[in-house]
Amino acid sequence: MQVDPRRVLTFAQVARHESFSRAAEAMSLMQSAVSQQVAALESQLGVRLLHRGRGGVRPTEAGAALLAHANALDDRLQLATTQLAELAAAEGRSLRIGAFPSALATIVPAAAAALLAQQPDLEIQLTEGGTAELAREVRAGALHLSVLFQDAAAPRRDHPGTRRLEVGAEPMVLAVSPNHRLARRRHAHLRELAGDPWTAPSRDGLIARACRDAGFEPRINVITGDPMAIRAVVHAGLAVTLTPRLLAAQLHGVHILDVAGDPPRRALYALLADAGARASDHTFIGMLKRAMPSS
Repeated sequence: MQVDPRRVLTFAQVARHESFSRAAEAMSLMQSAVSQQVAALESQLGVRLLHRGRGGVRPTEAGAALLAHANALDDRLQLATTQLAELAAAEGRSLRIGAFPSALATIVPAAAAALLAQQPDLEIQLTEGGTAELAREVRAGALHLSVLFQDAAAPRRDHPGTRRLEVGAEPMVLAVSPNHRLARRRHAHLRELAGDPWTAPSRDGLIARACRDAGFEPRINVITGDPMAIRAVVHAGLAVTLTPRLLAAQLHGVHILDVAGDPPRRALYALLADAGARASDHTFIGMLKRAMPSS
């Protein structure tokens, strides 16, 4: 049985607007035409897709399942539209990149500069964002690629509608104030900082997990992922933290120690849309890999 995708997309509009009339208005169609398409789809599938009532319409269990597929179809059509529009408008000379803050402070500018040295007429746009947001924008075609990271010890994180390419892994190091009791040391065990206040991007991310693996629950008093804020907080002695070795070189005025034993690591990876990637996208990822330090 071949389902008509036009009927599926019409059903999705009704489900999202919770109304046949509002869906018809959004699609510039007659309400009767929208109702007929949804009724034909239900007849073809042999299952009711919408609960119809005075308060509007709601998806049935089957409708909710179909709506998830319709959303994926919408995403793919949006991606195709964006990519084809770029080709038609000769926008292949642009590269839109998203990244998390510490990547924007380290390897992303280095890779972008290296690529521009090879392709000086390329226009590079950089955007900061979080994991879910950046993955969504790659999937929709708003970004050509994104640079993300995860705890290297955690299960691999994949994002539907995208392709993941590994960039590399780097160890985390400790950052403390110049006046900290460990500031004369070159390395320390995490558990030696069990009583200190900490700064971290979240209360349940890589830093918190590393501390728990070391046998203690960190007292996270400052939550930030901004490299400048991290530097200021640590320099002032308000907190200690784990930071990627790449970023440590940017944290002027703080003392950096290696983590004794097997340090926690973060894995950096790039996301591309699962179709339509260009040569410049792959070239940039190659530049990212070269910008990673050997460890």
